[in-house]
Amino acid sequence: MSEATAPDQAPQPAPQASVATVEEVVRAQLSKALGGRRGMLEAAVPTVLFTILWLTTRELTLALGVSIGTAVAVLAVRLVQRSSPQFALNAIFGIGIGWLFVRLAASRGGSEDEQALAYFLPGLIYNSGYSVMLALSCLVGWPLVGFMVGSVTGDPTAWHANRQVVRLCTLLTWLLAVPCIVRVVAQAPIWFAGNSGAMDADTAVAVLGILKIALGWPLQLAALGSMVWVLSRNSTPVDPTEQVELA
Repeated sequence: MSEATAPDQAPQPAPQASVATVEEVVRAQLSKALGGRRGMLEAAVPTVLFTILWLTTRELTLALGVSIGTAVAVLAVRLVQRSSPQFALNAIFGIGIGWLFVRLAASRGGSEDEQALAYFLPGLIYNSGYSVMLALSCLVGWPLVGFMVGSVTGDPTAWHANRQVVRLCTLLTWLLAVPCIVRVVAQAPIWFAGNSGAMDADTAVAVLGILKIALGWPLQLAALGSMVWVLSRNSTPVDPTEQVELA
């Protein structure tokens, strides 16, 4: 006897995908961008070494050699482990730009103090530009953090139709801008005073070195901690009408 045909059954619903919230997306993207604790250390340590050695020994070759050597060693470990070398390369690039400004100052007959001050100029330029870019993106209503959301959903601008998402991303973008703004406000007057003679150059270099370390990752981590606190308070759907699966 042939086997009886089973009665038609309603299709079973597929397992429901988790709804991606803006908070989840931003947390994941920030973690990826920063590379976790290891990535932050790899990016910070070579620059910190350069600053400390320059201030204590005034030997440019030694400071560059130790800091670049550290970054290259970190890069070698990353390559052996076949993990992302992004943060070691970032450190090498940052030191290289600082070295270029130092050499430019030296080629123009600058003193050791002027060369040391020149090392801090790229950081001021970077933080100034980044502050302006982040602030402008908020002021025009297209906060840059929103594009992190768009990179996950596949539509880079759909998030902008949701006012709740725009408000959250605007707040997060301002928090991301705060460290850059603080660095510029704190360091720029010292740098200009040292170059103009209003402040003793040695004192200016020492203060800038301390500020570079103190306002580096400690300030960045404080800002990120504030962002995490904001992200832990709510669950804002990326798109209230659709379920979006995190990549």
